[in-house]
Amino acid sequence: MIKTKNNTGNATTFSIKHNWHNAVIIPFLISVIFLSPQLPGFATPTKIKKKAISTTSSTSASKSSSKATNAASETPSTEPAPNGWTAPKATDTTLTPDEIVNVRVYKLANRSVVNISPVTEQDVFYNVEPRAPMGSGTIISSNGYVLTNYHVIEGASQIRVTLYDGTMLLAQLVGKDISNDLAVVKINPPAGKKLNTIPFGDSSRLEVGRRVFAIGNPFGLDRSMTTGVVSSLARTYRTENNRLVKGVIQTDAAINPGNSGGPLLDTAGQMIGITSGILSKAGQSAGIGLAIPVNIARRIIPELIAHHYISRPDIGLQGVETEKGLRIERIDPNGPAFKAGLSAPKVLIGTDGIYEYKWVDGSSADIITTIDNTPVHSEDDLLSYVEQKKPGQVVTLTLLRSGKPVKVQVKLTTAGPV
Repeated sequence: MIKTKNNTGNATTFSIKHNWHNAVIIPFLISVIFLSPQLPGFATPTKIKKKAISTTSSTSASKSSSKATNAASETPSTEPAPNGWTAPKATDTTLTPDEIVNVRVYKLANRSVVNISPVTEQDVFYNVEPRAPMGSGTIISSNGYVLTNYHVIEGASQIRVTLYDGTMLLAQLVGKDISNDLAVVKINPPAGKKLNTIPFGDSSRLEVGRRVFAIGNPFGLDRSMTTGVVSSLARTYRTENNRLVKGVIQTDAAINPGNSGGPLLDTAGQMIGITSGILSKAGQSAGIGLAIPVNIARRIIPELIAHHYISRPDIGLQGVETEKGLRIERIDPNGPAFKAGLSAPKVLIGTDGIYEYKWVDGSSADIITTIDNTPVHSEDDLLSYVEQKKPGQVVTLTLLRSGKPVKVQVKLTTAGPV
């Protein structure tokens, strides 16, 4: 007999009759229910307890699983790809000492380099869109003066300058020096616009092997930097008016069309040259780039800004190179050489019966052998020396006149704008 309580609290008595069926079947059912975990739909009390524990910790397990998934997504898989290839692991990205210098120079100087696009009268007449940048320039003052090559802006009726941030401004030509292939233009930056400048170095202290950097716009690709060394010094560079610039820097830093007028820098980020040309049959960099020394620019920039041209002393003659020296070919009838009595070839007139003919007597021309005892072999030798003087100074020329040496003094005058 079994006693239990109902939901009212009263005891209820159940009576179970004992017969042979109850004695056999009931113990069998109890054993099946409680002792057989394999029966579908039933579980042992122990497993029920474990399941309850698992249910209680489901939240923390879910969080752990989420963390594991995130970690897996942040960490590259090291399992090989189906084809057996795996990406190489990243190595240390610390900059080398050379890379540190490269990055520092570029950050110091690149915002001071501009694109220069000349616009000709023909472009304006035909309403042609601005061309790709034809050259480069360097901002040399906070109020907008820009240094470039003369051949970059030659023949331009308008000059467009583009700053590092894309700001495009019209520039005015301030002054030009064709003999040194240099020019200064001026831009007027918008109010509040700060211009970055590059300090000048000293090109006289350069040595072969020094590392240099060129920043410019090769093929219109703005503010590209190349690096190399000073390959040689004292090269010559022929300008648009057929003059030779001496003491030019040669470098193997890649210089291409569009680099002209940009800066050549030393490892301190100072401008030591103005990239001006290349020696190449293909017209592209072949490892021989030329840069005009910055000391030449330093000397002429103040005069270009103040007077718009270089006031050079003039001797008033042109000559041709010979084995004996510089033979005078032309003389300015108002120049100092003519006033000093120097002679050019004479035009002689002859007759042959009724016919009249003329010929040039080259033997009557004076041949200059020295100036102030400095040997003269070419016109560039003569003019390079003269340009070291000032208008009004007197130089002494040694001449061969009719095969005999003669000394003549010439007072230099001022050459007009070139």
